[in-house]
Amino acid sequence: MSKPVYVEEYNAIVKVLSQYNEGGKQADSRIMKPAFSEQATIFGIDAAGKLTGGAIQGLFDTIDSAFRPSPEAQGVIVNIDIVGTAASARIDTNDISGFCFTDFFNLLKVEGKWTVISKIYHTHTAP
Repeated sequence: MSKPVYVEEYNAIVKVLSQYNEGGKQADSRIMKPAFSEQATIFGIDAAGKLTGGAIQGLFDTIDSAFRPSPEAQGVIVNIDIVGTAASARIDTNDISGFCFTDFFNLLKVEGKWTVISKIYHTHTAP
């Protein structure tokens, strides 16, 4: 049997995405920041239907200033798709600081380490 490379890559990506989830739950960008490339971006659609986002620092600023710790939040990695040094993933999160999100991540394996290069998201209507 050959070495289970896919399992190792999958688990490494789960570890990176778990930093994101935990940082959101604790409302502390210092926990999630290592998951992202310094050049990463974030984009979504605002309440007026306009494109919003830019540098990933915007996410960190929002987490630290507008979010509150949400130990009850539930996040699940819905899927991870890996091809060589590129991957995409989806996370659904419920009740994080009163919001529900679906996040899509693009990751690259840079110098042997998986890192989030971009995030787009959808904010669900509050129940």
